[in-house]
Amino acid sequence: MRNRNRSLNGDIVSVVINPKEEWKVMDDDFKNELDKVPLDFQQLALSPHGTKDNKGDIVKNDGTTPQKNENKGNDKAYLSLGDYLKMRVKSTSSFPMMVEKFPEKYLQKTGKVVCIVEKKHSRACTGYIRKMADGNQDRVLFSPIDPRLPRLTVPMKDCPKGFAERPEDYETTLFIARISAWSETSKFASGTLARSLGKAGQIEPETEGILIENGVDYSEFPLEALACLPQTPWSIPQVEYGKRKDFDFRKECLFTIDPATARDLDDAVHCNSLGGGVYEIGVHIADVSFFLEAKTPLDIMAGNRATSVYLVQKVIPMLPRLLCEQLCSLNPDKDRLSFSVVWHINQHGDILEEKFGRSIIRSCVKLSYQHAQGFIEQPTRQWTNEELPPISEGFSIEDIKSRVLILDKIAKNLRKKRFDNGALRLDQVKLQYSLDPESGLPNGYSVYQQKDSNKLIEEFMLLANMAVAHKIYKTFPAIAVLRRHPSPQKKMVDDLVELCNNMGLPIDASNSGTLQRSLVALCSGDDYESKAKMQILTVLCSKPMQTARYFCTGCLDDEAEFHHYALNVPLYTHFTSPIRRYADVMVHRLLAAALGYNEPPVGSSIDFQHRSSNCNDKKNASKIVQELSSDMFFAIFVKECGPLEEHGMVMGVMDHSFDVLILKLGVVKRIYTDKLPLASSLFTKNHKKPELALSWAITDMHHTEVVQTITIFTPVNCVLKAEDKALKWSATIRHPNDQPNFATVNKEVEE
Repeated sequence: MRNRNRSLNGDIVSVVINPKEEWKVMDDDFKNELDKVPLDFQQLALSPHGTKDNKGDIVKNDGTTPQKNENKGNDKAYLSLGDYLKMRVKSTSSFPMMVEKFPEKYLQKTGKVVCIVEKKHSRACTGYIRKMADGNQDRVLFSPIDPRLPRLTVPMKDCPKGFAERPEDYETTLFIARISAWSETSKFASGTLARSLGKAGQIEPETEGILIENGVDYSEFPLEALACLPQTPWSIPQVEYGKRKDFDFRKECLFTIDPATARDLDDAVHCNSLGGGVYEIGVHIADVSFFLEAKTPLDIMAGNRATSVYLVQKVIPMLPRLLCEQLCSLNPDKDRLSFSVVWHINQHGDILEEKFGRSIIRSCVKLSYQHAQGFIEQPTRQWTNEELPPISEGFSIEDIKSRVLILDKIAKNLRKKRFDNGALRLDQVKLQYSLDPESGLPNGYSVYQQKDSNKLIEEFMLLANMAVAHKIYKTFPAIAVLRRHPSPQKKMVDDLVELCNNMGLPIDASNSGTLQRSLVALCSGDDYESKAKMQILTVLCSKPMQTARYFCTGCLDDEAEFHHYALNVPLYTHFTSPIRRYADVMVHRLLAAALGYNEPPVGSSIDFQHRSSNCNDKKNASKIVQELSSDMFFAIFVKECGPLEEHGMVMGVMDHSFDVLILKLGVVKRIYTDKLPLASSLFTKNHKKPELALSWAITDMHHTEVVQTITIFTPVNCVLKAEDKALKWSATIRHPNDQPNFATVNKEVEE
């Protein structure tokens, strides 16, 4: 914490790198690869100043083990290089040379924060209050739930009346505090207590704490922002029909495909045969920028929010619901303003012609993904009106179905081309919860599945985003807002490749395409074990990946940095969701200017970069909030419906613990050996493959001691249960004699 110098998670900081002797030695790796270390270092490591015991631990000549810095985040102990060498160097004169020559591959650089360039963290935190241990009556101790945040002292006068006399009454009450100061010499920050949220473990207080801590604005839209909205009832001005007559698609068989519960419909598609195996396909996106005039109070507020935030039980919208769900939403049987990308494209996915324009559409039906999937899976079935939503504009079920099937065929060819050209996709399990209508508590869950109908829409949205990226960059090379995805972190990728090779699973991570092909080749089977291994590898491969980010092209000199790693395309942007993403609104304005509808947006490259950075920050915060909301509901589900017994697979092994991926849930949980009924455990590396030998104790149910080897891809049976502390749950594994084998699991899955 001291070396962080009062910076908090997410802050942009300046760091000074420590001298090499203060770098951390990756001790286990060094010891396990001693045969690969140059001879002088082998001799050094075995010198009289430091020998090894039979466990491989470093032992001083007096028989004691040197003090280590514990890093509990990754369950590993470290020594500084200086300490490591001082135990082994025979003469102090050789110390500088040894430091200089020590291989950097066994070291992790260390440093300390010298300056906070930009405070990104909100400085708000959720936690509990209690009296100071030293008896201080003027201040109380605030302990944040997030362990990355410092403890605070806050004034007693900020606390509820009665706390001083009966602090135990508030032991389970959540509070919000804000860090106001933090002295360089103090381990405690100073702060103010904002207010009480409610009882810990309850959905709304916990949700409010998550939103505040991550800087999400969930307030109601103020009157000055609402005053920017059109008066209702509203209809499209006649002048717009004239302006958009060349892009009037109201007579086309045009429809939306969305989740069944969606209310903000921001994209629609149409498809017409032009003969000779060529089709006109259009992607139509809600024209939000028509309603959202730049630099108005509503635009400023939307720009600050930058994104809608999706929680398990509700949505925090970027725009007022009048726009989200009515005027901008492409609802069926309503004239709507849109922005369109239209192609002439053949059945193989080859684009013959492309055009852009502001348009008017009229959707004839609101399909769900399930409806479209039904057409794809049962193309010859005769569907009835009762099985589908109302269809307007004189179109028939056959009109809709035939177009869905054409779009699906072309989308599959587009998708094949993308992956042949080096695209990468790492899909992880995502849970959806069903909630009790009265209590709001989770009473069940399902796993989100991406089917062909989802992929159909995804392919054409990607195509539109790429087309718009090229158009706006060509027209405005200094102020185009694009989205780039940097290559993954090289050290982490190299470690992953080495780990997989040691597991007998060679992967080529030279680029996104080779990585995708490696994963497909390794886990191409359709059996349960192959799918489970694919889940593990997907999670492991996701760790080195960097976050995609918005940027202004005028602020990056090297065009190679525009590249999107996962899609493996030179230019990409976001155009297709302006109802819920402000970056898309910026792109719409640029596209409108590129087509001559209006003057170029006012602002320098720096202005556009500043707004893009805010979109990145808010998108990252939204992702964190979404994950925390899901984690909260999962913890509540375990409490309400547990204990749960689920199949898992080991994905990481440390010296006193191992990480298990709960396969059906996509949840990773660390299991500690001291929580299991073991006689002993031993951590080793077998040809650099980490292993834990668990010696299970003799019990009334198990009459002989059993040794179980835990390594990556070991299948285990997990028991998940709630703990006494609010929203906390733990996992253990069954005795190996009670563990299922994959033949059993495959049979269960088939049944």
